[in-house]
Formats: sequence, structure tokens, C-alpha cells
Amino acid sequence: MRRSGSARRRRSSAAAVVAALLLAGFSGCGEDDPFADYCAEVEEQQKPLSEAFAGGGPTALIEALPSFQALQEKSPGDISDEWGLLVGRIETLVEALDAAGVDAATYDRDAPPEGLSDDEKTAIDAAAGELATPATAAALEGVQQQARDVCKAPLSF
Repeated sequence: MRRSGSARRRRSSAAAVVAALLLAGFSGCGEDDPFADYCAEVEEQQKPLSEAFAGGGPTALIEALPSFQALQEKSPGDISDEWGLLVGRIETLVEALDAAGVDAATYDRDAPPEGLSDDEKTAIDAAAGELATPATAAALEGVQQQARDVCKAPLSF
């Protein structure tokens, strides 16, 4: 039995579509992983973050800020809001401390340094308070979870 020309063309077209799909799938394997830069940064920042949080002191988040900023810069879109919230809140605290001329390592809220105005103390308290909110805790958990799930590397805070 002889096949018609249209049946051969359909088979040929179907084979071409399958070949194109297979090639597209294989070429996707060679493309850069959209998370590669971020995951490389996660690995690079693991040691500095561990060191910043090792003592568990009150300045750990401030000490971690350069690492957090580097991670924020490389963060993929699905976690950029969390990094933005976290980095923004730490930067706000640093700005409030700097504006008041206060050293974060020696600042004692209950015994503020002489010359600290009520407005400066209020700004520091407000910025520090924002770091203790559920939204900040959720952002911290989100970035840690992303690192574990996508990069298979923990970020320990």
C-alpha cells in the first residue's frame, strides 16, 4: 500500500517538531542557571555571616550588612523583596545611629550617652523596633529558606 504525500509530510512535520523540542531542551541545559550568581554569592558570604553572628551580640546585623547588601544585589526576583526589607531596615538603624553620633557597639538604650536628643533616641528606638517585627523575621526566614532550597547552602543568622 502506498502512502500519500500528505501523510509523509505530516510525519516529516511531526518529526521536525519533535527534533526542535529536543534541541530546545538540550540547549536549555547549556544556558546559565538564573540562580548561579546568587548561589555563588550565598557561598561566598557564608563565612562572613557566620563570623558576624558568632558572638550573638547586638551589632551582629550591622556587622552582617555588607554581606546582606552583596546578597541583595545578586538576589533573584522571587526573594528581592525580602532582601530589600531586611537591608533597608538595617540601613535605617545605621543611619539613625550615625546621625546621633552613637557607636552601635556601646549604645545602651537604658543609659543613652550624654547629649543624645529625644528625637535621636526616638529615631534609634524606632529603627531598632522595626528589626524586631514579624515582617523582618519573615524576611530573614525567607532568605534562609531560599538559600537552602535553591542553592543547597545554609545562611546562618
